[in-house]
Amino acid sequence: MALKISSRNAGLIGLDITATSVKLLELKPTKKGFKVISYTVEPLPANAVNEKNLQDVEAVGEAIRRAVKRSGTRTKACAVAVPSAMVITKVIQMPDDLKDHEMDAQIQLEADQYIPYALEEVNLDFHVLGPSEEANGMVDVLLAASRSENVEDRTAAAEIGGLDVKIVDVEPYTVEGAFQLIKHQIPNDGMDQTVAILDVGASMTSLCVLRDQQLIYTREQPFGGKQLTEEIMRRYGLSYEDAGRVKRVGGLPDNYDPEVLTPFRDLMVQQANRFLQFFFSADKNDYVDQIVLAGGCTGIPGVAELIEQRIGTPTIIADPFSEMGVGSDIPAQRLKDDGAAMMIACGLAMRGADL
Repeated sequence: MALKISSRNAGLIGLDITATSVKLLELKPTKKGFKVISYTVEPLPANAVNEKNLQDVEAVGEAIRRAVKRSGTRTKACAVAVPSAMVITKVIQMPDDLKDHEMDAQIQLEADQYIPYALEEVNLDFHVLGPSEEANGMVDVLLAASRSENVEDRTAAAEIGGLDVKIVDVEPYTVEGAFQLIKHQIPNDGMDQTVAILDVGASMTSLCVLRDQQLIYTREQPFGGKQLTEEIMRRYGLSYEDAGRVKRVGGLPDNYDPEVLTPFRDLMVQQANRFLQFFFSADKNDYVDQIVLAGGCTGIPGVAELIEQRIGTPTIIADPFSEMGVGSDIPAQRLKDDGAAMMIACGLAMRGADL
């Protein structure tokens, strides 16, 4: 599902803009899957992005420029994503004998029935899901629309960084695509399974639930590792940058683990349980077969084991690069360490194989 597509085929960078960093990833399709040919994570200045809104497009663009330079890529085409909160989706039925251009024309005519904004203010796209169960001779079509400013901010930042946006995708659908890279971690490759992918980032947590590898539910809310960083700042009198650094590399007093980290770990478990309860109430089911943790907070030791123990559902950490080839100039250990936080970047970079 994308909001803007081009047919140009000359490689594609997956560019994930988060609250704290720009993640750049380029994959090359191979006979066995994919190979990582460029990758870097470039930190963003504090408050350049706030809850997925680009507050300082120039600063984000400069970070993208640094990421491009550090990665060594020569590819200019990229794919970016907007969060689900910025996108309206609607499944509609259309006649199954319409050609793509005919369907596009009819959707443009009828879209104002489904979209609560003036059509000139949105980027609009559609994706045929398959035959409709509701009506013979019809197909289900997923309609997606986002306010143009959400797309334009990301496009402008990429252009400042020297890149050309070819695809604007929607974050949950990039996670659905990236599931193909982790399905071997799930019993039966995720078929006949309900899998909850919980991505705990710096300031936002999102839940994507897949059944039989297909996205069936998504939700996101403010919560993330930034709260831990701010507690470290407050407790130990550090700057935001220093607090973030010692959180990653260590060096905090002995009381850090019992008094700061353990309560945050408990909070992560509470949030995971809360997200699952939202899904259960929406889906009328009360179970998932597997929890997959993604996002930067998966680096907190013991969190997967604690969630599995408290919630009672098998819980693993996403490892999208485990079966990929890696270029000789790529820092393999750092790539592995960042893997769980790269699911969206992976899903975007994989779109290069679609073009």
